[in-house]
Parts: sequence; structure tokens; C-alpha cells
Amino acid sequence: MKIGIDCRIYSSKFTGIGRYVYELVHRISKLDQTNQYVLFFNNPEFDEFTPPANNFKKILVDAPIYSLKEQTSFLKAINKENLDLMHFTHFNAPIFYGKPSIVTIHDLTLSFFPGKKKRSFLHRIGYYLTLRSVVKKAKKVITISENSKKDLLEITRIPEEKISIIYQGVGEEFAPIKDKKRIESTLGKYKIENPFLLYTGVWRSHKNIPNLVKAFHMIRSEYGMKKLKLVLTGKEDPFYPEVKDTISNLGELENVIRPGLVSENELLDLYTAADVYVFPSFYEGFGLPPLEAMACETPVAASNASSIPEICGKDSAVFFDPANFKDMAQNINALLKSTSLQSRLVENGIKRAKKFTWKQMAQETYNLYRSCLNN
Repeated sequence: MKIGIDCRIYSSKFTGIGRYVYELVHRISKLDQTNQYVLFFNNPEFDEFTPPANNFKKILVDAPIYSLKEQTSFLKAINKENLDLMHFTHFNAPIFYGKPSIVTIHDLTLSFFPGKKKRSFLHRIGYYLTLRSVVKKAKKVITISENSKKDLLEITRIPEEKISIIYQGVGEEFAPIKDKKRIESTLGKYKIENPFLLYTGVWRSHKNIPNLVKAFHMIRSEYGMKKLKLVLTGKEDPFYPEVKDTISNLGELENVIRPGLVSENELLDLYTAADVYVFPSFYEGFGLPPLEAMACETPVAASNASSIPEICGKDSAVFFDPANFKDMAQNINALLKSTSLQSRLVENGIKRAKKFTWKQMAQETYNLYRSCLNN
């Protein structure tokens, strides 16, 4: 049998859908040496990727993400391969593809938080048409949490039995770094000193970073933690100036450290060194960073919204209302000042993170491939 996988969002980096595709491809190659796999790439990932096994081949397609060429060039390339099953790893797939397919819907963020670049009428119509068409035609739809399944059923009205929940995983590399000199080097590079709160990820409206900054300011000004710092990693979004505006308006420019995109080793160092990892998001399909922090033995304070409590587990983090920065500040402050609570969350967090593995994700996805091919 011949199976296609959309790898246009492939990335070996630690974050996002790209990591999901990376883990899927490399782990499926260890599970299946019989079926033939065709992997569809854009540049520059095409040149960087080496097929992991002899039954895997890569094809270059001129079809950038969210472009019209997804509906033309990508469709033509897929049809040319005469596949028995195609796995679209994101909703943005050719709506006129008529052969058996699986689609992974990671979240419905664009339905609830479209972002300033996606708010035009045409953008929203295009999104809904593509989403509804792709999930309707697919033999199976993978989603990554019970919460995402609920949202998907509400928005698309597809039959519930069509949906399979397959959780994402925490990479084996996420563990506390024992090399203190390495950690000191990373902290020194970015002029970071303990105690500090850490946030990792993109700067978009649903990530709720302005409220985190307000909570941080309150902890410093009203709870007496004058030496506390806030570290915000990730690429700053020019379409979302509210983060920098909030930092400036509260007079926290010297106390909020913005390293930008950090290396994989530096990310592990920051996870290990942080006093508390904070995840203030309004909406997540899954939410890997809190689990990564738990695996690095760092206590977590997280939003009580969407899938986050489901993934973090009720006993492995302290939760707050993301819309209420005062509640956020109160809970983070309580965690910072209670060593017993920190120890309990770290102990529970280590166990929680171990429940989510990429190996299990790949095995369940492969089982779904077999089921679709046999029916």
C-alpha cells in the first residue's frame, strides 16, 4: 500500500505542528517497513530532510502553507502518486481531493482567535470552507485532546465516531539539565537572574501575554517580590504590539527579559532554571510547554481554560483564571512562596509528563492507517 504524508510544516525544532510531523515521520519509519510512504515537502525542509528508511521517498511541491497553490499544485502532486491513503497533518488541504484521507486538526484557534492577519471576510470564508470540506471528506479525523474534539464537533457537525483522539508527546530530551556551568552560561548570555518566571512560545493574542505581564507587575509591586524577573522567549509578532505596550506602560522594561528565539539547549536550560513556568493561554488544542516544564522538574502555573487542565492534570499544576490577572498573580505568588507546594507539583509533574510520548502517538496513528487501509 502507498501512504502519503503532508510534511510541508515539518520541522525538527521543539515547538509547534512541525515537531508533530517530525516525530510522526521518524517514528512511523520504525514501525512500518512494508508500506510505501510519500512525503510532500516545501523548501527549505526538502533539502534538509533525508528519508529515514528505504520505503520512504520525498517529493518537492510548490505549495506554500495557506496559499492558493495548496488547491492546485499540491492537489496535482498528490493525485500523480495514486495513493491508497493520504494523511493531511493540518486542516489546510486540497478541498477537491477525493481519495481516502486522514486529517489532523490540532485546534480550532482560528475559529475563536483569528488574529489580525486572518480577520478579513475572505480569509474567514476560506478557512471555514477548507476546514469543513476536509473533515467531511476524510475517512478519519485525528484531534489531540477531548477539548479539541468538543470544539470540532460543535463547529463542523461531523459524526463523533469519525474522530480519534491521539495525544501529542513530550520528547525524551526534556529532562533537568545537570550541568550548572552550562545553565549559568545561558542565564549570563541573556542577563537573567533568579528568581524568574518563564513563558515560552509564540506571541499571539490567544496566548494572553499582556495579562501575564500585569500579573508579574502585581507580584513585584504588591506582593513584595522586587527582585522577580519575567522571561518571555519566542518570536515577537509585529501584528500584536500589545505585549510590548503593556511592558512599557507598566514600567517593567528592565524586568521583562525578551531573548527572542533561543536554541534547543538554551530552552532546556531555561526550563530547568526557572522558578515557575507560567502558561497563561486562553486557548490551546493541547499545550505542550507545561508538560515540557514538568519533565524538566519545574513547577507549573497554568490557565484553567480549554484543554489545559485536561493535559496538565489537576494535581500537577496550580490553575488560574486567564482573564483575571489578579487571580493569576495570587496563584503564582502562592506557588513562589510555598516550597512544599513546589515539591508536590514537581513530583506529580514528572509522572504526568511521562504519560505523553511521541512513541505512543506514532503507534496509535499507524494503527489508524492500518484500520483505514483495511476498510
